[in-house]
Amino acid sequence: MSDTFETLEQKASYGIGRQMGDQLVNAPFEGFDVAAALAGFTDGIENGDYKVQPEQINEAFREIQARLQAAEAEKASALSAEGQAYLEENAKKDGVTVTDSGLQYEILVAGEGDKPTASSTVRTHYHGTLIDGTVFDSSVERGQPAEFPVNGVIAGWTEALQMMPVGSKWRLTVPYDLAYGERGAGGAIGPYSTLVFEVELLDIV
Repeated sequence: MSDTFETLEQKASYGIGRQMGDQLVNAPFEGFDVAAALAGFTDGIENGDYKVQPEQINEAFREIQARLQAAEAEKASALSAEGQAYLEENAKKDGVTVTDSGLQYEILVAGEGDKPTASSTVRTHYHGTLIDGTVFDSSVERGQPAEFPVNGVIAGWTEALQMMPVGSKWRLTVPYDLAYGERGAGGAIGPYSTLVFEVELLDIV
């Protein structure tokens, strides 16, 4: 514990600087220069002269933003292509049906109950993975079925559930545009992710 900052003002000032540093702990771009950032911070606080002219700063921002966008587009293209290749291979398997939307399903257990509608609420057990087998969500592993409205989930689920009689268990392979799209969902599901679910429709509640 440092005793360099003893007064309330020093401690609060350090806190402001620390908060700014914490926000930048993950460098906003490759080549981020801490010393240059500190120089800009100091010049701003002291109302000093610009060491880099505003038009040059703006040009640097534009160029770096363009680089970041290009890198993101390249990454997205690779992720999308990976998912598409998986879908194409999966579609060739016996028992897999592909709907007009691009959703793929395989009937593991054929139920004989009623089918839910878009306005129904259902109880399900499910196990969700990425195409590499990484589990991102599973009511099965939690040991607790999930209830939700049919029209309140991803589009691939909404479509599939309305075709499933109660008692059914299907394997769904869901293209990214019927799942979480270009943004993904949190840290577990990245952008352009094709998802795989085993879904058991337990009941309409």
